[in-house]
Amino acid sequence: MHALARARAFCDRFGLQAPILQAPMAGACPPALAAAVANAGGLGGLGALTTTPAGIADWASQFRAQSNGAFQVNLWIPEAPPVRDAAQEGRVRDRLSALAGIDVPDPGAGPFVQDFDAQVAAMLATSPAVVSSIMGLFPPAVVAALKAGGIAWVAGATTVAEARAAEAAGADAVVAQGAEAGGHRGSFENAAAETSQVGLFVLVPQMADAVRIPVIASGGIMDGRGIAAALTLGASAVQLGTAYLRTPEAAIHPAWSAAIARTAPEDTVMTRAFSGRLARGIRNQVTEAFAGELKPAPYPVQRAIMAPVRAAAEKAGEAGRMQAWAGQGAAMAQAEPAGALTRRLWEEAQALLPA
Repeated sequence: MHALARARAFCDRFGLQAPILQAPMAGACPPALAAAVANAGGLGGLGALTTTPAGIADWASQFRAQSNGAFQVNLWIPEAPPVRDAAQEGRVRDRLSALAGIDVPDPGAGPFVQDFDAQVAAMLATSPAVVSSIMGLFPPAVVAALKAGGIAWVAGATTVAEARAAEAAGADAVVAQGAEAGGHRGSFENAAAETSQVGLFVLVPQMADAVRIPVIASGGIMDGRGIAAALTLGASAVQLGTAYLRTPEAAIHPAWSAAIARTAPEDTVMTRAFSGRLARGIRNQVTEAFAGELKPAPYPVQRAIMAPVRAAAEKAGEAGRMQAWAGQGAAMAQAEPAGALTRRLWEEAQALLPA
């Protein structure tokens, strides 16, 4: 199928005017951002990893007060509880205390994550157009509930094998997450994240050849050229994260936004420093602290340990210690209203694609 025809079929399937999804970025996807994207014809999104069940319902209510469009709710698939190592955690806390100039306390026994089953129930109750998964696949009972509710499931994948598994499990579409993407890697196996670093434009055509469901390209796409290229290579749509971070609706910390604007591709790194899971962010003092022999605590303990460090950095406006996720295309991000950006990017892409 022709690239534009494929994109239009995707839009018809999901009720969109533009085959552009706003990445569901936990902590950086307020309802105003998702609504602006949806009102421009794309798909808004909530990254609900750290959101309480009540917060999911409240986010959906706020979105619907601003838009009649569609949105997705994204959840991480839980992994086994981490093996704790008090001595290792102590070394991590000592290093961070020296770095941040604060006393980083013991995070305690946890739990450090939301109750997944309660989040799923809240997600289903909001009846979004789309739900999405990362770090694995929804259990069969959840998939059955989605099918019964007429809710589409989009599964994130970092390899062709993961895409095939998602299709077999009942996913309606798959997000091909290239290694260029900012934020957390969606690898099904935590320990395999470092070894599955495949560039987007290598991943997309092979994934599109391997599955029958639509492929959504994600990672390093910042303008109409990237969208047109992804569609040409077999994607049916694109998902953008870093491209939206400098929009006023994203409302991220000004120091983070400014850092994105000056970040070259080689200034982003893959790190477990902030959460214990592998993610791409802007190189800074925190990522460098864990670039040598000292290893972070496992997820989600590392994220809990880092909480006061992140808070102090944000209070001081210090990007050098801030959790500043960004993809390799960061410097191309524009401080432009999200709706105008969505419309402009799709117009640019269409102009580059044969009619």
